[in-house]
Amino acid sequence: MTAVDGEAVQPAETDEPGWEVDPDDEWGIAVITTVGRQLKLRREAAGLRAGEFGVAVGYGEDLVYKVEGGKRIPRQEYLDRADEVLGAGGLISAAWEDVKKVRYPRKVRDLARVEAQAVELTAYGNHNLHGLLQTADYMRALFEMRRPAHPRDQVDRLVSARMARKAIFERDPAPELCFVQEEATLRRPLGGRMVLRHQLEHLVELAQMRTVEIQVMPIDRAVHAGMGGEIQVLKFADGTAVGRAEGDFGSRPVAELKHLRIMELRCGIIRAQALSPGESLAFIEQVLGET
Repeated sequence: MTAVDGEAVQPAETDEPGWEVDPDDEWGIAVITTVGRQLKLRREAAGLRAGEFGVAVGYGEDLVYKVEGGKRIPRQEYLDRADEVLGAGGLISAAWEDVKKVRYPRKVRDLARVEAQAVELTAYGNHNLHGLLQTADYMRALFEMRRPAHPRDQVDRLVSARMARKAIFERDPAPELCFVQEEATLRRPLGGRMVLRHQLEHLVELAQMRTVEIQVMPIDRAVHAGMGGEIQVLKFADGTAVGRAEGDFGSRPVAELKHLRIMELRCGIIRAQALSPGESLAFIEQVLGET
């Protein structure tokens, strides 16, 4: 909210501060419904109508109804402002600890949780760069080109969720991360040349990290074990693992040893067929120089 001569001015797009609720996320719906109910009870106890409350917190009446009805996930600033207006002494602001756990789609939360527990990750990508390697601008370009188009707030939510996963690079002890990328993913200018250039610069930085290996699969390879599609295998400290191979096993994550052996075999051959990490870094730098 901004102010002119002491008077509150409503934002032009009052529905922006929040995220849509995933209709298939039962836990998320329960959390947001509970938070919304508490907000409504406190607002009514303060003798404020929804429109009056909306003016006080700096958002539209429609958003107030959506949040209170469990139809919209509030951002932290909404809860902080509501806490201040209602004199809740930090109790409403504290709800953010629960809200932030469900602000991303369930599938993204599950993926982030698994990645956060992995001690080793091996991934092969053929259409675009692996999510953990992407810059925010590259992510946004990918999500914005989806058809049918995502709503703008959904794009923001997806970008934020994917960026949050990049915390894996800051873990200590750090997991071992190996990515094999098709040459085409380094050359396709998704989002424009400058987005690609910044993306390649980011890859160069990541490739020099001690626990990260990035390999490039040249387009001129006559024999290629990854023609079936993307593969990802994650291993955990207790010796278990989970993997997913596009087109195999229903394209769903699997943990059965017989399936994992197939994926690991394929990943091993793909890594052997790709350029070495050192050769790949030089290749990425070459493409960067050409961009």
